Amino acid sequence: MSIRFIAGAVCPRCGEMDTLKAGTEDDGNTLVRECVDCGYIDRISQGINTPKEVDTRVTPKQPEPDDTDAIPVKIIDPNAREE
Repeated sequence: MSIRFIAGAVCPRCGEMDTLKAGTEDDGNTLVRECVDCGYIDRISQGINTPKEVDTRVTPKQPEPDDTDAIPVKIIDPNAREE
């Protein structure tokens, strides 16, 4: 598990600042937060209920499926003279 301290974070149990460390468990899908002062541990699963990316104007659009076949169109010029 790679561990890093979270700067400015406050422990939800004891209220101390800069005592939380975070990392992922060996399975790679669980985020673990732990307070080094009071021993508080919080596990968050990243594989279940993962939020979808919010659509914005810079989000690449997925191409829509093309359900229709191409139909040729004959353009008739009303001013054309028949010979």
